[in-house]
Amino acid sequence: MKSWILPKYVIRSALLAMTGAVVGLWLLQMIFAYLAELDNISETYTLTDALLFILYRSPYFLVQFIPTGALLGAVIGLGLLANHSELIVMRAAGMSIYRIISWAMLPAVIFVVISLGVNQFVLPVANQHAAAIRADTIYDKLITINGYWSVNNDGGNQDVVYISYADNEGRLGEVKRYQLKDGQLIAALKAQTGIYEGQPKGAASRTDDAHYTWQLSGIHEVTIDAERVRQQHTDSRQLTLPIAPTDVHLLTKEPEDLSLSDLYAHKQLMTHQGTRSLRHELAFWQKLLSPFAVLSLVLVASSFVFGSLRSQGLGLRVVLALLTGLLFSYLTDLAGFVALATGLSPLLMALVPIVLSAVAGIYLLNRKSS
Repeated sequence: MKSWILPKYVIRSALLAMTGAVVGLWLLQMIFAYLAELDNISETYTLTDALLFILYRSPYFLVQFIPTGALLGAVIGLGLLANHSELIVMRAAGMSIYRIISWAMLPAVIFVVISLGVNQFVLPVANQHAAAIRADTIYDKLITINGYWSVNNDGGNQDVVYISYADNEGRLGEVKRYQLKDGQLIAALKAQTGIYEGQPKGAASRTDDAHYTWQLSGIHEVTIDAERVRQQHTDSRQLTLPIAPTDVHLLTKEPEDLSLSDLYAHKQLMTHQGTRSLRHELAFWQKLLSPFAVLSLVLVASSFVFGSLRSQGLGLRVVLALLTGLLFSYLTDLAGFVALATGLSPLLMALVPIVLSAVAGIYLLNRKSS
């Protein structure tokens, strides 16, 4: 038991500091996001709606700030030990730098698990509720680019279908359908909602060109011919698509709104269709490799503390940690943009910031310990 006294002490110091840093950054982001959201207040989007929207977006903010919070918490926790000369005593007692760092990394693993759990189980549902709150606002309708587009070519005819929203149970939001002949629009349809009816009897599986049927409601249709334009309203009409409801759900969501398993399913669907989405692949690898990102940042944070322990104050270390966290975030975004712009491997671009920060941390530690 005595051998665990020192590890427990370091782990507790790092855990308390990381928790305070993550929660503090999380709350600050929520406050600033709420203040920014006040610009969108209208008769249909009230202060309460804005508050609910921010609360539903809070899991996203938490996941975003866990790496920086872990970095800042490691600097504060180890920095406090350094200011009280406790790290000097540990080093004098024969404790290696990397052994002490391994103790500080254990609390970071807790936040890694929290991040993965929120990404997998909480974030998709919370983002769906957040989007629903703003679905009826003019602001959202003006900027939204989410949705699923399907284009079917049959000779000189084209059938274009747009679905704004879909859930796992087959419920659809607004549906639009355009029919073109030789490049000329001949018919347009708009439906308010849709409900999944199922596969026609005797239909094959998804891999064998199956077709799935939805019942649309609230139909507004325009037909254009050489003589006139006709409008009509009907209560219902069927829509047939070659993909399952769960796949439509995946294709109408932004990458950040999908869980890790959903992103993997999306990748499998794209592979089956003979195409790919670099944005979704990049999001998949970034979420999958996020544990290593957190641990590499803790390694960098440790390099700010060890070495000449008395030469730098805790305030300077905190500032360096914040700047490093921002640099890592910008580098991650830059690597993502490079992957999207050039078509380079999303896995490679997701690894670049992690490898660079880990190499920098090890280099600085070896330099200060020599």
